[in-house]
Amino acid sequence: MPPSLREWLPEDHLAWFVLDTVARLDLEAFFAAYRADGHGRAAYDPSMMVSLVLYAYCTNVRSSRAIERHCRQDIAYRVITANVVPDHATIARFQVRHQQSLADLFTSVLRLCAKAGLVGSGVVAVDGTKVTASASSDSNVDYDRIAREIIAQTIATDEAEDEQHGDARGDELPPELQTEAGRREWLARELARDQAEDEPGDSAPTDPTEGFDAELIGPNGRRGWLREAHRQLEQQRWLTAEPISRSRADRLRLAAGCLEDGLEAECRGNSAYEAMREQRRLHDKRRLGGPTKPYTPPPIPAGEVNVTDPDSRRMKGNRRYIQGYNAQAVVNEQQIAIAAEITTAAGDFSQLGPMVETALDELQHAGVTDKPSVVVADAQYWNEQHMDTLIAGHGIPVLIPPDGGKREGERPGWTGGRFSFMRRVLTTELGKELYGKRQTSIEPVFGHTKHNRQIYRFNYRGRRAVRTEWRLVLISHNLTKLHRHQLATAGP
Repeated sequence: MPPSLREWLPEDHLAWFVLDTVARLDLEAFFAAYRADGHGRAAYDPSMMVSLVLYAYCTNVRSSRAIERHCRQDIAYRVITANVVPDHATIARFQVRHQQSLADLFTSVLRLCAKAGLVGSGVVAVDGTKVTASASSDSNVDYDRIAREIIAQTIATDEAEDEQHGDARGDELPPELQTEAGRREWLARELARDQAEDEPGDSAPTDPTEGFDAELIGPNGRRGWLREAHRQLEQQRWLTAEPISRSRADRLRLAAGCLEDGLEAECRGNSAYEAMREQRRLHDKRRLGGPTKPYTPPPIPAGEVNVTDPDSRRMKGNRRYIQGYNAQAVVNEQQIAIAAEITTAAGDFSQLGPMVETALDELQHAGVTDKPSVVVADAQYWNEQHMDTLIAGHGIPVLIPPDGGKREGERPGWTGGRFSFMRRVLTTELGKELYGKRQTSIEPVFGHTKHNRQIYRFNYRGRRAVRTEWRLVLISHNLTKLHRHQLATAGP
């Protein structure tokens, strides 16, 4: 009998742990994507593919070609795949096809960590790190350059069609539409279909302020209304996110659409602000305030967008500007990630509330009833509205220094009131102890991820694909933490 590959791995090897972990996960969403009637070529076992992807991330192998190579020559990989070698295209397609299901495994692994006693009430730290996108900063172009390239492509297409069709236009009607009777029949069919698809209430709102909450925006003037319009646009983009096309022509049109949507959002926010001021002028002049500086949105979209990955943004990293994403995480005292998201916003000002809310939802779905006792973050997360919501709505204290670590002295204008109170709290022994846990919780996670694991660049493009990749990175981090915890508690 030939030697069994299973005998070549020790019992406490990470591969066995990953296989046992996947066996305990609910993979119904993966199996439901495949046909059960026996038609077509048999697919690889989804549980095997999930184990392969998770183990690859745990061993810092994210390239589908590198995974295929390891499946041929690495004993642990061959044990996981039962000596089967999926090709790199199959591995890549599996990750794209099950993008959302792979991201949802974060909660399932967090539930296992909670059962092992690694998740509970205590101090949690919120922070973000800039990760380079699979795109170059040189691919950032403005609307004019995109338009010129699209026009050049159109001219090239016309010349190619002239060569192909000669004197013919190339757009002659098909035979069934060349007669009057055929055209009438086609028109009646199309009108009937359009009428069936139309739904009442599709007309555009007549009130420009519809969808805007003046009380939520607060006394921030026109800038606050424009910011709210862009926030709604960003939310809509998350709901309608599609994979990034490999065709440059499609990406050019997508990039142009991003700039046009941004201008449309700015016009909508500006119109809503002007309508709000007009309503107050007529009905409540006491809340109108003083005169504002006139503003008219530009006639063509301003700014630049990346034509390789239109969802990525130019951001300031530790030492230089990068084209990337802002990867956010919430980590507890045991260095277990309890939330992982990405954002296209370069700053962290608006991330405190959403990240803590996400962490609470993840804990609830993981079966953890205890809330964090304290939330700590650096000065970039100072957002009084988010802090008030967490304290009043969830009863969770928040410790955030008003001043950055490199600043000498206080910020100009940030004196008295809450600023002075927070400074006094952070100078107490308890305040120093609680806030000091941030450096021993989330900072080592980012340092280990970027320096030791060499994960400082995303391989996929598009916000949804990047989100799945970031969550897989922290899923593998939690898995290796859980594996070491079980080895330590098992003893010799």
